[in-house]
Amino acid sequence: MEQSDIGTVAAWLTEQGLKGASESELLTGFCQICREFGLRLDRGMALMDTLHPVHEGRAFRWDSEQAIEPEFEYGPTGRDADSLQSWQRSAFYYLWAGSENEVRRRIGFGDPTDFAMLERMQSEGHTDFIAMVHRFAKAGTIGEMDCFFSHFTTRHPEGFSDRDLIILRKLVPVLALAIKCIALGRIARTIAEVYLGEDAARQVLEGKISRGKSERISAALWFSDLLNYTKISDSVPPEDILPMLNAYSDVVISAVHEAGGNVLKLIGDGVLAIFKSEAASDACCAALRAEQLLREKLVLLNEERAREDRPTTDVYIGLHIGDVFYGNIGSQERLDFTVIGPAVNEVSRIASLCRSVDFNVLISSDFAASIPEEDRAALACIGRYALRGVQRAQDLYTIDSGRMLG
Repeated sequence: MEQSDIGTVAAWLTEQGLKGASESELLTGFCQICREFGLRLDRGMALMDTLHPVHEGRAFRWDSEQAIEPEFEYGPTGRDADSLQSWQRSAFYYLWAGSENEVRRRIGFGDPTDFAMLERMQSEGHTDFIAMVHRFAKAGTIGEMDCFFSHFTTRHPEGFSDRDLIILRKLVPVLALAIKCIALGRIARTIAEVYLGEDAARQVLEGKISRGKSERISAALWFSDLLNYTKISDSVPPEDILPMLNAYSDVVISAVHEAGGNVLKLIGDGVLAIFKSEAASDACCAALRAEQLLREKLVLLNEERAREDRPTTDVYIGLHIGDVFYGNIGSQERLDFTVIGPAVNEVSRIASLCRSVDFNVLISSDFAASIPEEDRAALACIGRYALRGVQRAQDLYTIDSGRMLG
């Protein structure tokens, strides 16, 4: 590889990083181009920690001969004894725990196979291995994403040449920067979706961040709470409260998402969600599907918790449809992307009434009128109620096979 070729590879990485190529595309393209220019390269791997509520990081792989999974998510590395031991036996851990920036093993020429996977690489015909770490300064660190790991191998009978190593040392930092650029965008999307919800996150990332900027939409509204949450919280050890809340939040949120809804707010044990569609009937039917999914998930969760002698509960839900303002509300220093309007207040009042009337789902008259006529037969009117803060009294409904609370 000539000096001009090094510039060509660096320019390609810069261009692809700016275009938004995926991390696996960057690694694959980098390895293939280097190989075409004469670098003795047969396998490459890169990994970097991320900021994600479940995964610790993402890894990317390329091989000149074998079809391998190009990317995967991992972690946490210390979740069990096996994963911790595997991490501590890796070349990456050796670099992370020490002060060196690279480590090489000429595994085809008598060097020890003292790191994880080296024996397997040796048996597959690899002759030389080099691992690198490129550390980020504090200002460039987000969470655990504080460095970029990579390793490269060759099957060449003479291993890597000195020139090969010089080229890798020059180009891998450019690869690291390109992958970090893409990873930061992924982190921004993940954080926005986790804390704002998928639809609100998309709108924020599209630039709708001006205070007071909102749109008027018609949506089916969902507000749910846990039955007897305060009483249960007072009766269980404090360390059990958060796992319980997470378990029940998981089934509620997953049911809403699987039915096409968007969770906008978590308020203690309460969940505010919306279902949007051009047709009001479609939005309402999606909310009803979410309610059905939730009941199925609750049965399984409560059976599991009962077997483990842990407290169980139920979820009560209010469903309504109406016009709301959807957008940025707050101050110059702190904004929230959510919905506001009388309909939001109304759905929360409907949900609160569940406890008084002993039904775990209550449906407004507007919602009932919006669903297809054939589905309306499955609803049962429980009477006419005046809700606090709502001007007009209205008939409220439950599902005909309504499950009694308690």
